[in-house]
Amino acid sequence: MSRFLKAAVLAAASLFTLSAAEAGQFDLGREALPEEVAAWDIDVRPDGQGLPEGSGTVEEGEQLFTDNCAACHGDFGEGIDRWPVLAGGQDTLAGQNPVKTVGSYWPYLSTVYDYINRAMPFGYAQSLEPDQIYAITAYILYLNDLMTYEDSLSKETFTSVHMPNEENFFDDPRPDVPTLAQGEPCMSDCKESVEILNRARILDVTPDEGEGAGQVD
Repeated sequence: MSRFLKAAVLAAASLFTLSAAEAGQFDLGREALPEEVAAWDIDVRPDGQGLPEGSGTVEEGEQLFTDNCAACHGDFGEGIDRWPVLAGGQDTLAGQNPVKTVGSYWPYLSTVYDYINRAMPFGYAQSLEPDQIYAITAYILYLNDLMTYEDSLSKETFTSVHMPNEENFFDDPRPDVPTLAQGEPCMSDCKESVEILNRARILDVTPDEGEGAGQVD
């Protein structure tokens, strides 16, 4: 095909696509089937919405955790190498080196269930059944002294569990900081001046005033 003819074909295709777009119809693909939508609709909310039927005990969760999670997170949630620590860290958040674990930091139990269901085990995500996820979640609670070894977790008892750090998560109360719910946020010229209020800890990468400001080495 000559260069001129190729250009003409591309131009014609572009006009066809534009007219189809203006008409709001591309004649591409199809509507998602209900079962396809359901496969993506797996989020779990703090109020329990989205939880499937099921239950699991701490004892069951211990073996499941050993088989599916301990290789990275350790037998007791202590973390191996640089993999996340899941247990401990209570009363460290106000210190210089806070340890943010499920028990010390996470605000909602639904985040634990949702994350395990969506992304774990590493490399084999979404391979666990609801009863297994309930059991693993219960065992993680046990590792953080939030359940006893004889306890179980189910859809019915899920919302009765409140995480220790839940009350420290709240909406920003400042009236001068708009949220998306309050309207369009400011995107330019939002402040008359910008000041350095604090410096990056340890590395001290914040430039001094007048030294290297606006410069990139």
